[in-house]
Amino acid sequence: MKETTETTISLSPATETIPDLVRKILVQLGEDPNREGLQRTPERFAKALQFLTSGYRQDPEKLFNGAVFSVCYDQMVVVKDIEVFSMCEHHLLPFFGKCHVAYIPKKKVIGLSKIARLVNMYARRLQIQERLTSQIANAIQEKLSPEGVGVIIEARHLCMVMRGVEKQNSSAMTSAMLGAFRENKQTRDEFLSLVSTPKS
Repeated sequence: MKETTETTISLSPATETIPDLVRKILVQLGEDPNREGLQRTPERFAKALQFLTSGYRQDPEKLFNGAVFSVCYDQMVVVKDIEVFSMCEHHLLPFFGKCHVAYIPKKKVIGLSKIARLVNMYARRLQIQERLTSQIANAIQEKLSPEGVGVIIEARHLCMVMRGVEKQNSSAMTSAMLGAFRENKQTRDEFLSLVSTPKS
């Protein structure tokens, strides 16, 4: 699976950098980018943004390299409560929560830490939660060809919490069910029961 991750953006003038643009934004907001508290903010923002979008510069093929193993195991593998931090592409505000991933192997398994790294890779891009959920599931399906894959993400979006409807306690849940997880209710129910939070 190969994804195109390079995007060419034409800036005017061509020499403008992210810090240059942030200084202009600060001025448009009515701030003084030269005051003490803001003098290094443009550079800090650029570094933070580069980290938060570092998934564009990662290749899932390289991420999986050396971590796929032939194993005679055909029961469900679940990695739950993977922390997710991403950026909403509509408002450039964070959304964050938990991701649960499950698959049923068919002769091949992947190192468990690679699942968390895969989640991070796709989360560190400008995203919507629905696409993020599907990308994780599809990457595992394409690499391992398992009997099925299930992915659930529950996240809070600051574009809802801080602005707009301002619903501080709202969260969004998305799921992607492939193969046995879509076709077999018993498999799907087992996954949901394993990742559900017990009520106190």
